[in-house]
Amino acid sequence: MILSLIRGWSYVWLPMIGMRVTVKGAMPTDKKYVIVANHISYMDTLVIFPAIKGYFRPLGKKEIVKIPVLGYIYKQVVIMVDRSSQFSRAKSMRLMVRSLRKEGNILIFPEGTFNETPAPLKSFYDGAFRLALNSGAEILPLILPDTFERWHYSGWWKLWPGKNRAIFLDPISPEGYSMETISLLKEHVYNTMEEAMLEYCDYLK
Repeated sequence: MILSLIRGWSYVWLPMIGMRVTVKGAMPTDKKYVIVANHISYMDTLVIFPAIKGYFRPLGKKEIVKIPVLGYIYKQVVIMVDRSSQFSRAKSMRLMVRSLRKEGNILIFPEGTFNETPAPLKSFYDGAFRLALNSGAEILPLILPDTFERWHYSGWWKLWPGKNRAIFLDPISPEGYSMETISLLKEHVYNTMEEAMLEYCDYLK
């Protein structure tokens, strides 16, 4: 119910402030996916709701739950993780595998935090790729090439209206990879997303 409310609110609020979301590429609905997206702006966490069809659970930082009101809503939608705790990481992995099998897609920002480097992407954590290997789910790359220019990470007040594209790339199967070769799977996904970022991101040209 809360996911539906957030999605409905995003459909109304984003166009009102001049930030209508345009989805490019097909998001398959025949399977449940590990969706991986780049993270460069506060706007990323808003654009995902109108962009991703159907039910999904994002993976997010546990610290956000402490924020009044927002923290309660966050807790209902997000699978939380404390990256400093091995126990928390293991628990979130179990919850994500269960959610993939019984509920819907999982969304992960594999960079972990805002990319404040001049490169198209920061290095990726292993979590999304371990999840794909543990569950057998395919990885669905999603790039958000415009959010950097819509709401800059350096300040919550730095909103600027304009285009907001959400671009789905082709799914990538974990078949043929193992925990021993997880770095190769991660590299494959990284290179695929980096190439798309260089093609679509105006601020990188």
